[in-house]
Amino acid sequence: MSLADVLDPLQQPLVTVLGTPVGWTEVLGFGSGALCVWLVARQHLANWPIGIANNLFFIALFTQSGLYADAGLQIVFIALAAYGWWTWTHGGGPGARDLPVRRTTRTEWVWLLAAGAVGTAALTVLLGRATDSTVPFWDALTTALSLAATYGQCRKLVESWWLWIAADVVYIPLYAYKELYLTSLLYAGFLTLCLIGLRNWRRDAAIQQHRPVEVAA
Repeated sequence: MSLADVLDPLQQPLVTVLGTPVGWTEVLGFGSGALCVWLVARQHLANWPIGIANNLFFIALFTQSGLYADAGLQIVFIALAAYGWWTWTHGGGPGARDLPVRRTTRTEWVWLLAAGAVGTAALTVLLGRATDSTVPFWDALTTALSLAATYGQCRKLVESWWLWIAADVVYIPLYAYKELYLTSLLYAGFLTLCLIGLRNWRRDAAIQQHRPVEVAA
């Protein structure tokens, strides 16, 4: 049995949205993605395994739609999810139960912005020359923003939510253009959840900042 045989049932139409058939892959990606972002906003550890399942559904979906950078991005997301899962449980340092929420430092911003600019430019050229992508720049831009945001999420950086918001603003019309209407709707929901997550993490960062430092006896 080939991989295509395994994926074929997931690609069968389930419902029709705006005259376009929507398969199981997109529906399952919709549900798991919404649950994942909601869990991240609540800093719940279960967001990582749910997110990995979401990545697997989107690999199949984006490959079918010619969004190759987004499909490849899901593989990187899986690796980052493993890193984030470990960091959230072990990255708080000696005596800490988990990783605290904090603000992004100036040095981290410089590295994130530089990596994002270089990554966007390189991917735009690669997608334009090596694939049949009709949206190489936008595919590359959302990929770079999403990677930077995921890294920030792994480190519990408050400003990672701003990067997700920027990515979602591009993703919503991009997926609609590709006739992935349910996924476009999902990312509109993501945008709302990102605003909630930003509010929650800002509050938690403020609490961390004003929490008295415990001195070991």
